[in-house]
Amino acid sequence: MSNQLNISESINKKRWRKFKSIKRGYYSFIIIISLYVLSFLLPLFVNSKALIVKYEGEYFFPALIDVIPGTNSYLDASLFNQDIPGEANYRYLQEDWEGTSNWIIMPIYPYNPYEDITNNENKMFESPTFKHWLGTDNTGRDVFSRMCYAFNISISFAFLLTVVNYIIGISIGGAMGYYGGKFDLFFQRLIEVWSSLPMLFVVIIISSILKPSFTLLIFIYTLVNWIFLTYYMRAEFYREKSKDYVSAAISMGQSNAKIIFRHILPNSLVPVITYFPFSVVGGIVILVSLDFLGFGLPPPTPSWGQILYIGLANITKWWMVFSPIMAQFFTLLCIVFIGEAVREAFDPKIYSRLR
Repeated sequence: MSNQLNISESINKKRWRKFKSIKRGYYSFIIIISLYVLSFLLPLFVNSKALIVKYEGEYFFPALIDVIPGTNSYLDASLFNQDIPGEANYRYLQEDWEGTSNWIIMPIYPYNPYEDITNNENKMFESPTFKHWLGTDNTGRDVFSRMCYAFNISISFAFLLTVVNYIIGISIGGAMGYYGGKFDLFFQRLIEVWSSLPMLFVVIIISSILKPSFTLLIFIYTLVNWIFLTYYMRAEFYREKSKDYVSAAISMGQSNAKIIFRHILPNSLVPVITYFPFSVVGGIVILVSLDFLGFGLPPPTPSWGQILYIGLANITKWWMVFSPIMAQFFTLLCIVFIGEAVREAFDPKIYSRLR
């Protein structure tokens, strides 16, 4: 048992060294992971709510409301003696309190992705300036802040969709390959019928009945996206099941669960692991395409697809087209580089348990 663990550890170390040696993939991995982790802290960096407010000797932390779940939605403007409905305008307060004992610390970029033309400061289709780094859209919303929040939504959607697809596809495909017989035949026929569904029409029909949401879109695309993985896992399980070590495990009386999870599955995951980054790319493209067509996340949710749609409908507003295209290009390019590095690191011709 210890020898098997040492061999596995040695193989994994070799794979990790190989992955790190492919610089474009390794650095792309660091960049994407770092940006994704930081995107969960965006309310502290890109937000119209103040980080710290000192007012008449009391301290308030409005931006933490967006970070810590279960807190109040906002601080009312009347709390700071501001005569406007709803939440306080902290940028105005920062200007009004200059030279007084009250003070405000704002985020680095003091605009949020939902703040539209109803705020007197914002204008429709304002070109990029020092104030609005990537300009504003057709409702006066800041494009840079929407791009940042859309990055988090896009990566989260693609990652969750891929993970759910992998769990379902590996489970069903592995069972088909291991048990075979009528079980395999039944699921083959089911998959053939299920895969023939016109997915776009299904999305359109469901979107016309139910309001699209993050969870609903993942559920809809999970219905068919797991199918391609079953073919890989079925073939891998069939191949591994015919090998001598599985026959030895069966002759020793080990249970099916132990044979599957301890012996066959670890040796069958290489093809699907190498495909994982490319599946994430597919998930991002799916969400952007749906948002562009109007069947994705409902407005005003930040979305690259919606920004691109507005840009193409107003082609003279170059920043509305340039921003989402470049964001998608660099994100997908980094993930493809990661996929290439993972594929090289898990190449069975170089690193194998049998070597």
